[in-house]
Amino acid sequence: MSKELTRRRDLIAATIREIGERGTLGVTVGQIAKRAGVSPGLAFHYFGDKEALFLAAMRTILRDYGRDVRAALGAASGPRQRLDAVIDANFADSHFRDGAVAAWLNFYVLAQSSGEAARLLALYHRRLHSNLMHDLRPLAGASAESIARRLAALIDGLYLRFALTRHDVDAGAAADEVRAALDAALVATECHEPRRAARS
Repeated sequence: MSKELTRRRDLIAATIREIGERGTLGVTVGQIAKRAGVSPGLAFHYFGDKEALFLAAMRTILRDYGRDVRAALGAASGPRQRLDAVIDANFADSHFRDGAVAAWLNFYVLAQSSGEAARLLALYHRRLHSNLMHDLRPLAGASAESIARRLAALIDGLYLRFALTRHDVDAGAAADEVRAALDAALVATECHEPRRAARS
């Protein structure tokens, strides 16, 4: 790995950790650079400004999220098991380490004023909706669209609640709550498959 790529990765990791520690985008490039062990000038050289650095960090988080979802789906079989896998991937331990939760909250805030952040957020929402719809269609038929929207909103809402509380994160219970909502929706469509046991 080249020195430049290593420094870029170190700066991205430092950005996520610094935002996670402070809970806000109100950090400076200098603070991020210090955590990464490089000069502020080098950080500006590689990324241009703080927003670009933060967006690079979010692309990394989104890439890791996509990898986790693909791995979970690859190990699942059948529509209901695949839906469980998508839910679990959204509350995987990796999304709660090194400031990732706070980064997501600030990502939503930045998307209100940054076109690129809004584009990345829309891409995440489309992928989540697509993953849910793929396996809801054979289970819920015409109700799949509305169920997918409700589940996606619940996933986002629970995750953002964790971002606000920060010290009261129970990812397993959150995943079980989403699965319970899925069960209720499938029962309502009379297309219910028995749910798996809750995670211990």
